[in-house]
Amino acid sequence: MSLATVDTAFTRTSAVSPVSPVRAAAPTPAATAPAPAAEAAPRIRAVPEGTEARGFVLYVGIDEAKAAEAGTDLGRIVEALKRLTAELAPAAETYAAVALAPAGSGGRDVDVVRLALQDPAAIAKHRHAATVDEDEDRAASGVVVDISRKRLVLDNQTVALTYKEFELLQYLVLREGRTIERSELISSLWSAADEDEIPNERTIDVHVRRLRAKLARYEDIVRTVRGVGYRFDRHADVSIRYASAPSPDLF
Repeated sequence: MSLATVDTAFTRTSAVSPVSPVRAAAPTPAATAPAPAAEAAPRIRAVPEGTEARGFVLYVGIDEAKAAEAGTDLGRIVEALKRLTAELAPAAETYAAVALAPAGSGGRDVDVVRLALQDPAAIAKHRHAATVDEDEDRAASGVVVDISRKRLVLDNQTVALTYKEFELLQYLVLREGRTIERSELISSLWSAADEDEIPNERTIDVHVRRLRAKLARYEDIVRTVRGVGYRFDRHADVSIRYASAPSPDLF
């Protein structure tokens, strides 16, 4: 019975028996407790208005060694996630892609995965970090020996060193102030070379001359100790950027 019906019944009863008590009709459940409206599905906060979510990406950061330690491998993890998705939503489609990176590269696994798979937020962060590094280089003057990135910067310009030239410079820098004999340079920097590729002491002098030529007006940071070898001398205009982890070359 609606509220309008209840009001009409009350009026008619009063007219017939004004002295008789009138009992109002009991309100219906609909009148006191309206049915709750259907709850709207929660909206994904990352989805802007006017768009719709069509799926998602789950970045999993784990290398093959860590997976093996856990008693599994990347393929089994992928298959397990695909099976779980099929159980929860049989109509869902899945696609898996493996992120590859150079062997031994640093960084958190999940960050490497996001960058390798072109995650926009990861790319933006990477570009910002690169811009900051470039700004630091432009702000610096003199010599920057960047061990973490294996490069040499002179007066804000990157110098093209060969692999061995940078190894030679790095070896001296990490032993700052100590005179290194030519024989030590040979045994340390060419230890893995074939016998016919191992240089003699005169060849070391050639490598040092070429390195000094590229150091230009800063050539005297690599000093010759006559009759002994070479030494790195830091000047006020020389800065060293060390790697985040200790170099295996440093004793």
